[in-house]
Amino acid sequence: MKKLSTDSYRGVRDFYPKDTYLHDYMVNTLSRVCESFGYEPYSASLLEPAELYRTKTSDEIVNEQTYTFKDRGGRDVTLRPEMTPTVARMVAAKYRELGFPLRWYSMPNCFRYERAQRGRLREFWQLNADLFGIAGADADVEIITLAHHLITAFGATEADFQIHINDRRVFEHIFDEAGIDAGTRKSVMSLLDRRAKMDNFEDALRSSVGEKSEHLLSLLASAASNPLLESLHARLKNLGVTNVVVDTSIIRGFDYYTGMVFEIFDTSDENNRSIAGGGRYDALLELFGVTPIPTIGFALGDVTLQDFLTTHELLPEYVSPTDIMLCVLDEQSASIADTIAQNLRSQDINVAVNYSYKKVGDQIKLAIKKHIPFSACIGQQEAESGTLVVKHLATGEEKTVPMDEVADHLCTYEV
Repeated sequence: MKKLSTDSYRGVRDFYPKDTYLHDYMVNTLSRVCESFGYEPYSASLLEPAELYRTKTSDEIVNEQTYTFKDRGGRDVTLRPEMTPTVARMVAAKYRELGFPLRWYSMPNCFRYERAQRGRLREFWQLNADLFGIAGADADVEIITLAHHLITAFGATEADFQIHINDRRVFEHIFDEAGIDAGTRKSVMSLLDRRAKMDNFEDALRSSVGEKSEHLLSLLASAASNPLLESLHARLKNLGVTNVVVDTSIIRGFDYYTGMVFEIFDTSDENNRSIAGGGRYDALLELFGVTPIPTIGFALGDVTLQDFLTTHELLPEYVSPTDIMLCVLDEQSASIADTIAQNLRSQDINVAVNYSYKKVGDQIKLAIKKHIPFSACIGQQEAESGTLVVKHLATGEEKTVPMDEVADHLCTYEV
């Protein structure tokens, strides 16, 4: 029989205990900060009707990057490539029952069929934070401030990242002034979105708008002084968010953004890329036939976040969930080891019992390998004395402790 491969599906990850520890650390930190701003967690199935994305998600994602298939009922189903359409659907379904404003967040896994590379995988987890029901700059300021706090919560300084802001309403004004017709604006926005990656941007723009390209470029260059952006910039600075710059190249690729947009960039030369982004999408709920609700939100992916934290050496060392390993020296001592373990667990101590009966040195080496902070051996001598020699493995310090006082002893250490 041919052996099965141990490789995972291309573009997805297996989470071994240390990987899970780091992933949980990121998720828990993000959740804590979101909730400090009054945001509530929500969730949904990763399966959605394909039509949900065909209406408003970018053509590139729909046509090239979705995992779409027919179910047994002949319906087109998509593994969600992003969360915004889903949360919009959920809010539209119960908008009469929900009390606005809504502050919601989630950390779902999403799927995109694209070439796996640094910062991009086919399955990823992505924080989504959305504020429904507040129009104007107040919500813009809050959502950017939240994003700023999320990054600094991991120990990053403002020198480590930069927030680039823009506003699509500024572009509508510019297009009006430059005389760009409605049918051409979408293609121009697409060009602007890809501007940094293009060698022939000006030629492509000239091909799209002709002789109006020079005037359009001039207007774009002066957009940084627009009152909308200047006001937002000033309010954020007053809140201590000082690493914000106006950047008219920030367009965002999705069609549903209607106002302010922003992206967060790593400033390190080793990882100089966007790590998060979002903006205002006031019209999205109209797709579901409900009254428009002013909405703003953003997303932060776990892959780009981990790359950022790795680059700036901000990831924590692995800490085992196990507090102590009981090293059983012989089969006759297994019963008392079980009793001790049960007693410790009743006192909220996490215990692993080693029933291998190997040499003491080998059992302690295993505890060290697993990053378990304490060990204690159990044999006939310990059973007769009613005490354990508890060893703190990081320092080598040992102390003889009565069996019923082990939990108290462990709690004296800051592990």
